[in-house]
Amino acid sequence: MYGIGPSWVRTNGSLSSIFTLTVLCVAGMQAQQLMASGTLVPDAMILRLILSELTSRGWLTTRSTTSAPHAESADPLEAAAAHYDYDDQPSASFILDGFPRTAAQASQLDALVPINFVVHLHTPTSIILDRIANRWIHAPSGRVYNTTFNPPKTAGKDDITGETLTRRVDDDIETWKTRLRKFEETSMPLLDHYDELGVLWRVDGDSSDEISPKLFKEFGKRFGAIS
Repeated sequence: MYGIGPSWVRTNGSLSSIFTLTVLCVAGMQAQQLMASGTLVPDAMILRLILSELTSRGWLTTRSTTSAPHAESADPLEAAAAHYDYDDQPSASFILDGFPRTAAQASQLDALVPINFVVHLHTPTSIILDRIANRWIHAPSGRVYNTTFNPPKTAGKDDITGETLTRRVDDDIETWKTRLRKFEETSMPLLDHYDELGVLWRVDGDSSDEISPKLFKEFGKRFGAIS
């Protein structure tokens, strides 16, 4: 599943078999260091983290040596995937939020695990830009306000400390227009990839309150009622 964030999962605890993968290992710490420095984490590293997490949980198991041999691959990750079987039990379910971002990453992921549901959350660009234009933060705590739908009690002040709110450095409309344009360019091949596999589902909405009921309904159709 792609595009469902950890906060959505935490507020819907009944989906106990579904969660965001968290990796606390050497490779995981290396990835965190790269992200903290503003550097993109290499695809191979992310895929190794996923492979490590799934094998540690017993969801990927070493294939019996009596299985039919696989052709040698020049890609070490693809070669590794050929030696594993994936557990198809409901308890072996997980969410990937924000990965893959490109069709190339998706193809590499396909070699490791089967993805059976991809959610395309679609919110109009005008709505996204409006939220960014009206977003204010309390930097020390990370609290976020929006003058449109979640304004502070006192304009320009944090509700708890009374300290002055600020804008994020990168909350520039023109910068975000460029980002969204590039995002759409890279996303189309990714969406086409999953559409061809028959696992893509799109949901439209301007807010989580509008999107969540639709998502629950679709989830119930595919995987059974959510209690």
